[in-house]
Amino acid sequence: MMDPRGLARAHGVFNVLGGAWPLFHRRSFEVVFGPKADEWLQYTVAGLLVTSGLSQLRASRTPEGVRHAARTGVSTAAVLLAVDLVYVPKGRIAPTYLLDALMEAGRLVAWYRCGRASMDGAGH
Repeated sequence: MMDPRGLARAHGVFNVLGGAWPLFHRRSFEVVFGPKADEWLQYTVAGLLVTSGLSQLRASRTPEGVRHAARTGVSTAAVLLAVDLVYVPKGRIAPTYLLDALMEAGRLVAWYRCGRASMDGAGH
């Protein structure tokens, strides 16, 4: 099982890379996740993911920072999961976003397990 500090870093890296992808190569991102009608919205979400990830990476150095990274990670994963699960069935976003939904659900489970291990004294 990953420790909370390691999970904070891993989740932060994922958010930075996931957000940077459409910023640096929009065309390949849209090949996988479908064309976007509103580029500004795509860039806004990408920028928010990058800044969220950077915040997680920076915060993961102290115990309070790990808690901050966990709150940021859980919140981000929950919102992205909800968007994926609501808008794929409506046909507003590509079915490949269900892959993202699986990854976001996995992150939520990982944070839950880290929290449980910490409460049991095993996460330190």
